[in-house]
Amino acid sequence: MTAIDLNSDLGEGFGTWPLGDDAAMLALVTSANIACGFHAGDPATLLDTTAGAVERGVRVGAQVGYRDLAGFGRRFIDMTPRDLTADVIYQIGALDGLARARGGRVRYVKPHGALYNTIVHHEGQADAVVDAVRAYDPALPVLGLPGSVFLDAADRAGLRTVAEAFADRGYTPTGTLVPRGEPGAQLTDPDAIAARVVAMVEDGVIPAVDGTRLPVRAETVCVHGDTPGAVAMARTVRAALDGAGIHLRPFT
Repeated sequence: MTAIDLNSDLGEGFGTWPLGDDAAMLALVTSANIACGFHAGDPATLLDTTAGAVERGVRVGAQVGYRDLAGFGRRFIDMTPRDLTADVIYQIGALDGLARARGGRVRYVKPHGALYNTIVHHEGQADAVVDAVRAYDPALPVLGLPGSVFLDAADRAGLRTVAEAFADRGYTPTGTLVPRGEPGAQLTDPDAIAARVVAMVEDGVIPAVDGTRLPVRAETVCVHGDTPGAVAMARTVRAALDGAGIHLRPFT
C-alpha cells in the first residue's frame, strides 16, 4: 500500500498571542515540526504542543531556526558555523527536554523558514546544521528540500535524510520554493492543494509556477499550520489521500 507522512509546523504561538489551531492539526497530521523558541514559541506553548503530540501518537520534530522572533525566522542571518551549530544544539535540547517531560522525545529535525531555504545552497550553514544534529544525536533524521546541499551534506555525514514536499507552497522551475511575497508563493484552494498532493504521491510530479512538471520523490508532505484555513486545508488533504487509498503514517 502506498503511504506518506503528513507534517505541519506547530507550537508557533507566543504568550498570549496564539497562532493556528495546534490541537486540530494534531488530529490530522502524523508528524509535528514543533518550534523551539528561537523563531516562535514560548516554553508553556511548546510543552502543551509536545504533550498533545505525544497523546495522539504524532511524531515530535524539532523545528530549528534563526534567533529571530521579530521576523518569525524568515530573515537570513549571516552566522558563523560555530554559532549556528551551538544554536541548533540548544534548540534541539530544549524541545527534547520538554518532550521527555511529557513522555515523548524529539524524533527528527527540520530547519525552519529562512534557515531552511538558506541551506538549500549555503554549504557553510548546511554543514553547521549537520554538525549540530550529529553532535546531539546522529540517529535523528533530518528533513529538507530534495537536491539541497543540506541533504547532500547530511547524507555524507551518515544521517538519515528525508525528502520533503510542500502542499501549499509554490515551486520555481528549478525545484526551489517561490519566495514569500512573490506571485504564486502561497496556495490557498483546499481542493486544488489536495489534488496536487495526491498527484505528488501517486505520480511523483508537482507543477512549478510556470507549468513545468517537476519530478518529486518525497517521504513527507508539509501543510503549514499558521496559514488562514490551515485546518480545513489539512482536513481536505487527508480526506483526498484516504480516498485515493494512500495510507498516512509517520516516516520514523
